[in-house]
Amino acid sequence: MKIEKTSSPVKGLGLCSGGLDSMLSALLLQQQGIAVTLISFETPFFSSESAKKASLQTGIPLFIHNITDDYMEMMKKPNAGFGKNMNPCMDCHALMFSKAGEVLKNEGFDFLFSGEVVGQRPKSQNKNSLRYVEKNSGFEGKILRPLSAKLLPATEMEKKGLVNRETLMDISGRSRKTQFRMAKEFGIKEYPSPAGGCLLTDKIFSSRLMDLMDVQISFNNRELYLLKYGRHFRMDSRTKVIVGRSQQDNEFLMEYYQQHTDILLKHNTLPGPDVILTGTASPANIETAALICAAYTKSPEEEAPIRIMENGGSRIITVSKEKIEQFKKFMI
Repeated sequence: MKIEKTSSPVKGLGLCSGGLDSMLSALLLQQQGIAVTLISFETPFFSSESAKKASLQTGIPLFIHNITDDYMEMMKKPNAGFGKNMNPCMDCHALMFSKAGEVLKNEGFDFLFSGEVVGQRPKSQNKNSLRYVEKNSGFEGKILRPLSAKLLPATEMEKKGLVNRETLMDISGRSRKTQFRMAKEFGIKEYPSPAGGCLLTDKIFSSRLMDLMDVQISFNNRELYLLKYGRHFRMDSRTKVIVGRSQQDNEFLMEYYQQHTDILLKHNTLPGPDVILTGTASPANIETAALICAAYTKSPEEEAPIRIMENGGSRIITVSKEKIEQFKKFMI
């Protein structure tokens, strides 16, 4: 498809996950001569990496905003509830449109848009859900879904002639044949799978987050990021032990390790997991963390020397090497 360039003052701001539908919706509007910009949001549960790649591939500018604090406030009690796991999809989308709307007002955009397709995700992208999102975003009448526009009521922008409804699409359902054809015509060669990258749909991650919110109650953003890595063991309502699964996992854990508050444990002589204890560093919790550390090393010995690093110093304690199964009761 040939994209016509124009000096049209009409400006659209589009939510971008980085997926194919996000790119297509933006390019479809750009083809009309509308000046489009993308916006992507970051939290510990999803990143803007795919959106950055989409921006580079299409040449469309991108805003990136971290909305973790507002997101966690919403997570306390999403109005539409959660999905199968800890995914508040409808309220998540409403919040994103609300935050994008703030940018719309500050930067002089005329409307918001997204790559949502009616029926592509039956529970979160049916007509009722799309209506819920719009109503609860605070920007009713300002949200356009270019790929399914002809299946939805005409928006304020279409009625005013800011957007030509006739050039928009009527895509519905899970088949992506039309999108693949459009991608070829627009010259889009790279895009992620439509499965999405939200950790809140993952059962294990959701269990860890639920534990943090319901058991620990008080936590910081760093602890949210730590949920993505290692094996997690709950010692008490304020204390956790996190065990690296691999060398790469160890490296990620060390990025979030805080020397002045955490305790770091390692086998003193053999390669193995990095273990971080967060919370209450009681003698009993430290000993349990050392036992867990020893259990996940490959030492054939019945005892293991574990180096404990705390408050800028270190010491070594020797603990018995127990079976991993003994600690399963603590695992989240």
